Amino acid sequence: SIVKKLIKNKIKVIILDINTPIDNSILVERNFATDSEIETVLQNAYNARKEWRETSLPERKEIISNFVKSFLSNDEEIIENLCKQIGRPIIQCPGEMRGFEERANYMVDNSDRALKDLVSRKDSEFDNYIKKEPLGTIFVIAPWNYPFNTSVNSIVPSLLSGNTVILKHSSQTPLCAEQLFDAATKASLPKNIFQFLHLDHSSTSKVISDNRINHVLFTGSVSGGREIKKSISTRFIGAGLELGGKDPAYVRSDCNLEHAIENLVDGSYFNSGQSCCGIERIYVDENIYDKFVDGFKSITEKYILGNPLEENTNLGPVVKMNAAKYIRAQVSQALNKGAKNIIDSNKFKADDGTNCYVSPSALIQVDHSMEFMKRETFGPTVGIMKVKNEEDAINLMNDSAYGLTASIWTSDKDFAQSMGSKIETGTFFMNRCDYLDPGLAWTGVKDTGIGVTLSVLGFDHLTRAKSYHIRTL
Repeated sequence: SIVKKLIKNKIKVIILDINTPIDNSILVERNFATDSEIETVLQNAYNARKEWRETSLPERKEIISNFVKSFLSNDEEIIENLCKQIGRPIIQCPGEMRGFEERANYMVDNSDRALKDLVSRKDSEFDNYIKKEPLGTIFVIAPWNYPFNTSVNSIVPSLLSGNTVILKHSSQTPLCAEQLFDAATKASLPKNIFQFLHLDHSSTSKVISDNRINHVLFTGSVSGGREIKKSISTRFIGAGLELGGKDPAYVRSDCNLEHAIENLVDGSYFNSGQSCCGIERIYVDENIYDKFVDGFKSITEKYILGNPLEENTNLGPVVKMNAAKYIRAQVSQALNKGAKNIIDSNKFKADDGTNCYVSPSALIQVDHSMEFMKRETFGPTVGIMKVKNEEDAINLMNDSAYGLTASIWTSDKDFAQSMGSKIETGTFFMNRCDYLDPGLAWTGVKDTGIGVTLSVLGFDHLTRAKSYHIRTL
């Protein structure tokens, strides 16, 4: 009502209302940053660069480690607010804290190796080497679905590399940005090396276009990635874009079937399917197809859909009403084209068709003429197709605009590695899915985006090479 009144009176809307998906009530209100506040943050980050980049790496490592410890010490409040903001079951929210800690510690521990000088020649006459110098100010645009696990991938290596960071979190998770900033403040991070802003789309574009921003790291939709590219189109800076996914799995006849079913159910429905690397397509060998479908149905129907604050709930609501409508519409469209839902929706009473609680579904009799098997759904649903052989599976897995992760479920390691070379993807799993190893590069192909986070390679995108050619006469 406040927003409508402001619009009616032609006053700029600066209020950010966050509705919790638990009951769609307003959880928190925040103001978007004003132009003067944005200017202050940009200039502060610029001014803080020199001292921070001149801080030694051992000192930076100690400072960042204290920041991580400070953040983890506030786990109870963070977990509860995370549950309320995005609807993830509270029993699953501690996993985000563990992921944050694992990734942050890996990057701290491996920063010496990632940032060390590369020696070209060293003898009595020449001392030639390449230094990895910080870019300047990194603008991090983080998503709501894994608000801490995604942002830590960018914030920690950026700071370790000697950059300053400005964080813009999703409008659904403003408390996450504030909690990260509070942890930094309590850990006595040098002033202004890490700041945050609550921004609307227009102001976000202005920040990206500002000459004091030297690199952009964005996790979100394909359309959002295109907007980032437009905003930097006249500037010579880079952007890391982690965008959509429609991640496939192939269940081979020689797999451990029980293990495959259990893990693919979890990979399909964890966080209500709202994961960029969650399983959205499953291709099953025809010889084990019926057993796979029966097992998948049995496990899925044991899920409890309900209030995520209750400890027996293991499937919460999706993040927003418009997301719920999109998921239901995509499933309905597939059903109208001949697909069949093997899951009994009557077992999930919380879904009344008008709220954020979406019943899990698994559709069979699907094909690639359906939008359901081609476009990212980002919800608690998955398509299961029967295939004759590995060649069919490979062709179908590659028949996608995306390429973030793909998995095979088999007992044959040699075959898995051979198949991995034929799949267009950033990460290839055997007998696992929906997981990030911080020691491996997190990247994608096609419309999944560009750039790398995690591993020692992730640091390369946050630094610029500077060559030193030193000759002694």
